[in-house]
Amino acid sequence: MILPLQGIRVLDLSRLLPGPYCSQMLADFGADVVKVEDGERGDYLRDFPPHGERWSVLYESVNRNKRSIKLDLKQDAGKAVFRALVRQYDVVLEGFRPGVMDKLGLGYEALREINPRLIYCAITGYGQDGPYKFMGGHDVNYLSYAGITGLFGELDGKPAMGDIQIADIGGGALMAVIGILLAIQARTVTGRGQFCDVSMLDGVVSWLPFILARFGAGEKPVRGTGLLGGSYACYQVYPTADGKYISLGALEDKFWQCFCRLIGREEYIRQQMDLAAQPEIIRSLQEMFRQKSQAEWLEFFAGQDICLSPVNELAQVLENPQIRHRQMVVTEPGEKSSTLLAGIPIKLSDTPGQIRPGSPAQGEHTRQILGDIGYSDAELDELAKQQII
Repeated sequence: MILPLQGIRVLDLSRLLPGPYCSQMLADFGADVVKVEDGERGDYLRDFPPHGERWSVLYESVNRNKRSIKLDLKQDAGKAVFRALVRQYDVVLEGFRPGVMDKLGLGYEALREINPRLIYCAITGYGQDGPYKFMGGHDVNYLSYAGITGLFGELDGKPAMGDIQIADIGGGALMAVIGILLAIQARTVTGRGQFCDVSMLDGVVSWLPFILARFGAGEKPVRGTGLLGGSYACYQVYPTADGKYISLGALEDKFWQCFCRLIGREEYIRQQMDLAAQPEIIRSLQEMFRQKSQAEWLEFFAGQDICLSPVNELAQVLENPQIRHRQMVVTEPGEKSSTLLAGIPIKLSDTPGQIRPGSPAQGEHTRQILGDIGYSDAELDELAKQQII
């Protein structure tokens, strides 16, 4: 089967989450992704608990379909090997702070002299320029600077935190995938590569089109309020008798009208957007939903088109018929245990992505990869003796 990125070769120097998630998406669709790892710890995500049969299941979750080379870029001989690779590869991906690769003599300006068709993508917290460019950060920092953390949670509570890396993946990894694909397309026209500057802060700020538009129109967003933030009964999460939750997203008139008629409260129909009436309607519906279990409510509303769903726990996600049908959670079997992996979210009709089991050990493919670009066994032996590879 032909894959859409077949023939695209990627050198991935990144570690942990944003870069590896990005390169895994490219690899799922056929790119030959080579992890370039130092001779010490390499990608230390392998060390994070919990551990599977070989290393961390977290490492397994974002490094499928890749190969790995061990290479010391601090030594001149290692830099020479990297330059030899760059001559034959299409993309370099890295996640260091600005200037790190330049200090090694391996920044974009140096590498484009070797390969003018090279696409160089750098994922950083704050971008390659600006007053924050050298600052450290993590997901919660980028979301907080973007004003997003302050919008999560209830009106009278502190901002809420979730265990999902929104900025790392949505603001960094996915933006990098898009940037690389755009640069590949541009190269077909210009014949030249380019530098792709991805800032995780930029990425999550770009998720605020509605919030920014409302603020510009004079409306100040307040946590736990607004049509989608918790102030309206039609778009709300309600607790059930068994300590679980039901989410209701009956925004459109037809959904809200159907919901109100089903529960015998037609007087609420005309009050859907009456802000003053919302506290009482929400209180009433909270009392109503607490009278039955989640399962009983799902049975009561079964077959009704009102945008109502359970707030699933992960065990329920694995059994969800829609998620199973779309193959969005897959199992990688092992000799003693299995690893759960996220599936491929983009479904292409003619050239769909593929999940090939296994993630690479540090330097597992070093000799194979360097042999492919012309290094002899004797040269590889000498590089190994010098601890370059």
